Amino acid sequence: MYLSREEEAVYKGERGETLARMMEILVALGDIYDAERLVPVRSVQIAGVSFKNIGKAGLEWIADLQGTVTVPSILNPAGMDLCRWKEMGIDVDFAEKQQQVIQAYRKLGVSIDCTCTPYQIYDGLAGPGDHLAWSESSAVSYANSVIGARTNREGGPSALAAALVGKTALYGYHLDENRRPTHLIEVEADLRGSDYGALGFLVGEMVRDGVPFFRLSGLESQPGTGELKALGASMAASGSVALYYVENVTPAPPSWGEEERISLGREDILEVYAAHPTEGAQAVALGCPHCSAEELEGIARLLEGRKVVKEMWVCTARKTAEQNPHLVRIIEESGARVYCDTCMVVSPASESLGKIMVNSGKALAYLPGLAGVKAGLGSIEECIDAALGRR
Repeated sequence: MYLSREEEAVYKGERGETLARMMEILVALGDIYDAERLVPVRSVQIAGVSFKNIGKAGLEWIADLQGTVTVPSILNPAGMDLCRWKEMGIDVDFAEKQQQVIQAYRKLGVSIDCTCTPYQIYDGLAGPGDHLAWSESSAVSYANSVIGARTNREGGPSALAAALVGKTALYGYHLDENRRPTHLIEVEADLRGSDYGALGFLVGEMVRDGVPFFRLSGLESQPGTGELKALGASMAASGSVALYYVENVTPAPPSWGEEERISLGREDILEVYAAHPTEGAQAVALGCPHCSAEELEGIARLLEGRKVVKEMWVCTARKTAEQNPHLVRIIEESGARVYCDTCMVVSPASESLGKIMVNSGKALAYLPGLAGVKAGLGSIEECIDAALGRR
């Protein structure tokens, strides 16, 4: 892989040990994937934040680094609400270790906005054609597919390396040749709300790491950003989809190759719900990916003046909650809890909730493996009805 004189100097340690280690990571990735060179990135989103996932060894590795990030860089969700962890039932030892992780990132100049939806709280992190180094699966999917930016799904170390160096290796989804559709998905059904998560859950299992192109017919209205977020998040979780297209909705592909054709209908969507029933759910969790302000508004409208009878979490970015205190107040007056910085997938607190009802294909895919709990899928209205004891 070609390195400029400045990049080679960093690689040789002329700008310090930490940057040399980071450049070694980027060069190793470039060599593995036959990248020709490095490319500057506009922003970075870093995974490897929850202490549940990285453990003591990960904390020690991050804490040992020196320097400051050179591009806007933010964090993936942590293992707890950084302010209300006691309410979640997090033990003191875990909380102390999690705060140490956060402090280690803060020392490096990383913004402590622990969210899987950075595009919802910041303008200017990504635009069409921008090269990024993002980590979280649903954020990567959204950036590539809806925004039209270019990023691979980075691991925690490679994303942090990109943040400190300001560049990443030019391979994978950074290149047009890898952004061509591999599957044509024809869907004849009217889709609403959680149906997009169910569709994504199904298609992710089918195409694995492919690039699906959706042709949707029978819709009363085209999907908005919330539906696109849910669709991509589910495919990234049940498969490894990092890029998809929706005809006449998302940015178009650069070119076409030979696509495998898959036809799906309403009955296929209903089978996803049937295979993941909600009976016996002891808790309800919404906000995977993190709720937008519009989603908080919808939840508040359904809960206003009512009381939940089950444990209910609503997860969102702290900035979103702080900018919408009236919505948070309405939700919490019902007995539900709005937690920030974390979600049901990465927090150890989920392990005590028993079976969880969700409206997210991403949570449906991840909860059994990452939290060891069963999950059932329903619409947001059905989830809230369950929390209120109506079903």
